[in-house]
Amino acid sequence: MKNKRSLLETVFEGCLWKGRLITVLAVIFGMIGSVSLFLVASYDIILITKKTFLFFIGIYRPSNFHELLIGNIIGAVDLYLIAVVMLIFSFGIYELFISAIDDAEDSEVRNKILEIHSLDELKDKLGKVVVMVLVIRFFEKVVNMDYSKPLEMLSLAGSILMLALALYITHNHSLKERLRK
Repeated sequence: MKNKRSLLETVFEGCLWKGRLITVLAVIFGMIGSVSLFLVASYDIILITKKTFLFFIGIYRPSNFHELLIGNIIGAVDLYLIAVVMLIFSFGIYELFISAIDDAEDSEVRNKILEIHSLDELKDKLGKVVVMVLVIRFFEKVVNMDYSKPLEMLSLAGSILMLALALYITHNHSLKERLRK
């Protein structure tokens, strides 16, 4: 049996509950950010494809073409990954605060990465993608560095070891979570 609530309590709790709908702004602007990043990354790939074509026909011949090519492609992959972070964030916030996405539930292609049931699950999924963004950023920096001293090489090896360890821990945590379910 429900307790009787005062009119003030009923109105206040109703407003409080409906207040969660403000998160739709994060969803909308997260999606806009995601689409923008996908478009910019795609534009970057188109530009590097054009430069590659010009390189092969002999019109565009910078001495560091390979470094430019790798740097631009890694940069585009980085943008794509950040766009994915925004996409996962938008889906997660919508499902947690607004409503389950009916089209996703009815779809034959049910994607588990976009299925979010708790804030911890959203943080976990975002964290994994952010780690991958950091790995790509690290790779981008490493490609453009000059290594002239043994200490620099040792630092590089240590950094790679730390990244591998972070990826191992992230993967191992995911495996344990899947085994629990």
